[in-house]
Amino acid sequence: MPALKLFGRKWLAATDDLVYPGLFELFIRVVWIVLMSIALARYYGETWNCRMGGELVRVFLIGEIVILGVVIILTFAIVNHSARGSITDTYARRFVQPLLTVKILLVLPEVAWNILGSLWVLSKERVECNEESYTIAVVEALVLFDWVLIGLSILGLALVFDPLGSLGLHEVEDSVEHRKVSRIWMRRFKFLWWMHKDESASETFQHVAGLLSALFRGTDLVPSDVMAGCVLLRVRQKRETLELRRLNILNRPQYSDDAEAIFANTPSWMSLEWANHYLKLSIASYGWLFVLYKHACTGCFRLIRRMTCCACFRRKRNIVIDDNCCLCNLAGVKYLSQLPEEDILYASFRNHLCEVPFCVIADHKTSSIVIVIRGSISLRDLITDIAAASDSFEVEGLPPGSMAHRGMIIGAKVLLKQLDQSNILETAFEMYPHYNLTLTGHSLGAGLSVLLGLMIRPRYPNLKVYAFATPAGLLSREAARVTEEFVLTIGLGDDLVMRLGVDSTENFRTSLLIALQACRLPKYRVVLNGLGYMLFGVPERDLDRTWRNGNTINSIPGQLPLLTESSPARQTETMIFEKDVTRRRYSKVRLYTAGRILHIVRCKPVEKEKRKQTAKERQYQMRWAEAEDFMELSVMPRMLLDHLPENVEKALATLLRQQENLPVYLDA
Repeated sequence: MPALKLFGRKWLAATDDLVYPGLFELFIRVVWIVLMSIALARYYGETWNCRMGGELVRVFLIGEIVILGVVIILTFAIVNHSARGSITDTYARRFVQPLLTVKILLVLPEVAWNILGSLWVLSKERVECNEESYTIAVVEALVLFDWVLIGLSILGLALVFDPLGSLGLHEVEDSVEHRKVSRIWMRRFKFLWWMHKDESASETFQHVAGLLSALFRGTDLVPSDVMAGCVLLRVRQKRETLELRRLNILNRPQYSDDAEAIFANTPSWMSLEWANHYLKLSIASYGWLFVLYKHACTGCFRLIRRMTCCACFRRKRNIVIDDNCCLCNLAGVKYLSQLPEEDILYASFRNHLCEVPFCVIADHKTSSIVIVIRGSISLRDLITDIAAASDSFEVEGLPPGSMAHRGMIIGAKVLLKQLDQSNILETAFEMYPHYNLTLTGHSLGAGLSVLLGLMIRPRYPNLKVYAFATPAGLLSREAARVTEEFVLTIGLGDDLVMRLGVDSTENFRTSLLIALQACRLPKYRVVLNGLGYMLFGVPERDLDRTWRNGNTINSIPGQLPLLTESSPARQTETMIFEKDVTRRRYSKVRLYTAGRILHIVRCKPVEKEKRKQTAKERQYQMRWAEAEDFMELSVMPRMLLDHLPENVEKALATLLRQQENLPVYLDA
C-alpha cells in the first residue's frame, strides 16, 4: 500500500509484496547457477571439439551464467528493498520500482537464451557435440523450468493487472471515476456468459458493480493489504478487549447452558429439539454435494441406493425440477433427511441468479408442511448475496417504508412465483389439512425463508420460520422486530455471515485502513506473524510491538468518522461519489438480522473441570441476543468455520445432550 506504479499504470500489487516471491525465485536461481557452473566447468572444454554448433553451446553456457548472476543480484536487491519500512512507508521502498522494471526487461534476453538452450537440446541437426550426461540433464531441466518460470511470471503479471490502473483515470471527477469503475465491473461480469440467460442478470450485475465500485474505489488497497489488515485487526481487537477487561468496562453477556431457563418465556415451538430437527432438513437441501463433502470416499456409494437410473425416461411420482437424469440431488435430499420419496412433495433444483433451489416436504414428525430453501454453494448464489444494498420491501404486516436485502427480495419473489404456479402448497394442505406451515434454511436460505415468510404470512398466519446463520443485512430495524413473533434465528460463535452486511463492510473497510496506517511492521512480518497466530494464538508481546508508539486507533463505535450517524441530507447519491473513503456510504438504511436470535458460543471449562474432560470434548452455552450485537465485523479464528451447517448442528446436538447430563464426545 499504495499500489505499485509500473509502466505508467497501477497494479494490484504493492512494493512490499515481493519478499516471499523474491525469496522463492532467489532459491531457484541460486540452485540453477550452481548446477550451471558445474556444467560449465565440466563441459566448456568439450565445446571446442564439437563438429557443429560449438559456438552456440559456448554462447548459451556463458550467457546463461551471466544472466543468472545478474538476475540473482537484482532479485536480492528487490527483496532487500521490498522488506524495508512499514506498510504505508513507500519512501523506504522507492528503489523497488526501477529495480523491478529492469528485471522485467531482462525477461527478453532470458527468453532469447532459453531459445538457444532449446535449440541445443532439441535440434540434433544444428549441434553435434559429444554428449555428457550430467550437462545434458542439467540443461534440459534448466530449459524446462525456465520456460515454466517465464510462464509463471507472465501469469503473475496477468493476475496483478488492474484494468483501472491507468494513472490518468484518477485525475477525473470522482463521480465519473465511479461510473468508469462500475463499467469495468460490468465488463468482468460479461465473462460469466452462462449467467446472462437468467432473467435478473443485467439488473443484478449493475447493482453489484455499483456496490463494489463504491466500496473499494479510491482505497488504493491491493489484495495483500487486505490479508495483512485482517491480521492487524485481529491483534488490535485482542488488545482492545484486554484493555477493556483491565478497566472493567467490558460488558460480558451472560450465557447459560440451561435450556429450561433460556426458553422459559418463549412459545413452545421455540426449542432446541425442533431447531435441531429443522436444521437437519436445511442441511438436506444441499443435496449430493454435501454428501460428497461429508463423505469424500464413500459418498457415491451412499447415494447410489437412492438414485433413479434413467429417470428422464421414467414417469415421476414427485414433481422434480432441473435435476439430472439420475436424480442425484433428490437422492442427496433423501439420504440426508432420511425421508421417503413420497414425503418430498416438490423439489426445484433450478439455480439461477436470485433463484435458489428449494423443497417442499411433508414432515410427519412435527405435523408440518416444510419449505426448505438451500444456502449458498454456487457463484450465482454468491452474487445474490453480494447484491446486498437496501431496497423497498412493502408487504402486509410490515411498517411503512420497510427495507430489505435487494438480492434476497428478488429471490423471495421468484420463490413465491414458483409456489403459486405449481399450487404445491394448496395441494399439500389438501392432503394434510391439519398440518402447519414451516419455512427453514441456512445462510442465504435463512434470509429467503424470512422474506418469503413475511410475504405469505397473510395467507398462513400461523407459519413459523427456523433460520440458521441468517445474514446480518436482511431487514430494517422495525421490520426485523416484527419477525420476532414467528422467526427463530440461531447463530454460532463468531459466524462471519451473521455480521456481514453493506454497513458493516464499510465500517470494516475504514478500520482496515486505519490499522494499516498505524502498523510499524513491514508487511512480510505481518503475514509471517499471521501464520504463527493461526497455529499458536496472538502472543502478548505483539499487542504493543505491532503499532507505532505502542498505540492503536480507538475503534469504539461512534469514534470514527465512518461510524458516525449521517444526516438525511448525506444519504444521497453524493455519498457514493465521496472522495473521502471514510465518509463514503453506499447503504441508505442499516439492515439487521431478523427474528428472535439464539446465540450459541463455546465455553471454556473452569480449571477444576479441565482435568475431567477429554481433549475432544466441546461444551456450549447460549443466550438471547439482539440484532445490534451483530453489527460489527470482527476478525476471529473461527469466523468461517462457525458458519458451516455441520458445526451448527454439532453445537445444537451437544446442547441437547448437555440437558440430559450425558458425557459429550465430539470430533475436533
